[in-house]
Amino acid sequence: MRLRNIPGADEYINDSPYVINDAKSLKGHWQSDLFLNNNPLHIEIGMGKGQFITTLAEKTPEINYIGIERYSSVLYKAVLRFEKAPMDNLRFLCEDARELTEIFDENEINKIYLNFSDPWPKDRHAKRRLTAPGFLEIYHEIISPEGLLEFKTDNTNLFDYSLSTINDSPLWEMCNYTYDLHNEPTLNEGNIMTEYEAKFSKLGNPIHKLIAKPI
Repeated sequence: MRLRNIPGADEYINDSPYVINDAKSLKGHWQSDLFLNNNPLHIEIGMGKGQFITTLAEKTPEINYIGIERYSSVLYKAVLRFEKAPMDNLRFLCEDARELTEIFDENEINKIYLNFSDPWPKDRHAKRRLTAPGFLEIYHEIISPEGLLEFKTDNTNLFDYSLSTINDSPLWEMCNYTYDLHNEPTLNEGNIMTEYEAKFSKLGNPIHKLIAKPI
């Protein structure tokens, strides 16, 4: 994945009060020490410019949200957007998803969102896909027993792969899925579109979605 580097992005997000730089110190204490409440905690991994999670946070103030983005130049744009109308129930991390078990405790997360993740189309890169078995193991360590994993993409090959890894996993059970979200009334109810979802839908690309729960 090639991204245009934004000069000063690292320094900006490091200085932002909305980006948590000592995330590992909050493991097991996100609600009590950061959000100062006991509300459910939802995370989006690979949040991009933040349209999805900021809209969610605005619509559901009774839920705490953490937006996670690995690339500082992308997170920088999300933080700039958020600063125009900040909310107490949303904060951001610039972290790799491989570090999640160092950041969140067992059962600490109530829902995980994966939206339009990098498909890593080459077979030799399959383990980098956010629905690869290694990542599914990580998510299982931090999600609560009643939690959910939600995944959306327009990439059919990635979706097929994700259905396969979840169905083959001893840790996850498929709840529901569709290859055409916007024409599936049940799964599309209350759907919040990401930047990519709006773009691809306008091009006529069907959106795929699955929901899984931990075993």
